[in-house]
Amino acid sequence: MSAEPEFRSYYGRPILKEPAWRVPDVPLYLFLGGTAGASATTAALADLTGRPGLARAGRWAAIGCATASVGALIHDLGRPKRFLHMLRVIKPTSPLSVGSWILAPFSSLAGAAVASEVTGLLRGPGRAAGLAAGAVGPAMCTYTAVLLADTAIPSWHDAHRELPFLFAGSAMASAAGTLMIAAPVREQAPVRHLAALGGAVELVAARRVEHANGLSGEPYLIGRAGKLLRTGRALTAAGVGLSAVSGLVARRSRRLGRATAVLSGAALVAAGLCTRFGVYEAGVASARDPKYVVVPQRERVSSGTE
Repeated sequence: MSAEPEFRSYYGRPILKEPAWRVPDVPLYLFLGGTAGASATTAALADLTGRPGLARAGRWAAIGCATASVGALIHDLGRPKRFLHMLRVIKPTSPLSVGSWILAPFSSLAGAAVASEVTGLLRGPGRAAGLAAGAVGPAMCTYTAVLLADTAIPSWHDAHRELPFLFAGSAMASAAGTLMIAAPVREQAPVRHLAALGGAVELVAARRVEHANGLSGEPYLIGRAGKLLRTGRALTAAGVGLSAVSGLVARRSRRLGRATAVLSGAALVAAGLCTRFGVYEAGVASARDPKYVVVPQRERVSSGTE
């Protein structure tokens, strides 16, 4: 029996070029955009169901995270002008172009909703802007997954079916965590449901990302990416559990319920950061090692699918 071949490229150079994006700029951009989108949608639903404290916290979370997301993107690009250049035209076949046209209107709508609330002016248009931002929120949660999957990076591209669900679940859980910290305890029942739903979607999608795509799922299980994603899953489970406990505790002691909610929120936010950084690290690892390009390609050729 011959030894398993070691896949190398000429002069020891990777077959694919590693992503040139900066860390932590891009992983933060992925995390903040998703949290902003889910927070805006939660705020819109809270507004429609008569939960003003939750709606206010969601609007502030949406504009805060959206602004920070734009800042992280501009810092990665190097100059603000480069972001403005992406808005000169809209190209439906380019996920980056479509993403820019999702981020810019969303940020404007979220900002208008908060400005109206702070100043007390134009209440009707301000509320409409908040509802519109909530409608755009689901796209904010998932478009960054499409951006990653549209590259040639094996672990991102091969997971193009699962990444949007992973990012959506993680965004819901992260937004729930932010609102567990910021929203009034008496209005947090929908947030606890959001945490449970988002956590379940995230955990199931993470499992699919790791095991449904053959060898290209391996980078999600090993190295730094594996550690980050395992930590993220543990924090998600802990955050969801604490959110349920906080609801029970708050019935007896509002102060203790608030403390438990803050712990839950911190765990969920940290989980979202671990997930985004872990997915990014997995993609970089798959670009560095030629086997993640060569072996799946040979398998597709031998099976006649390529």
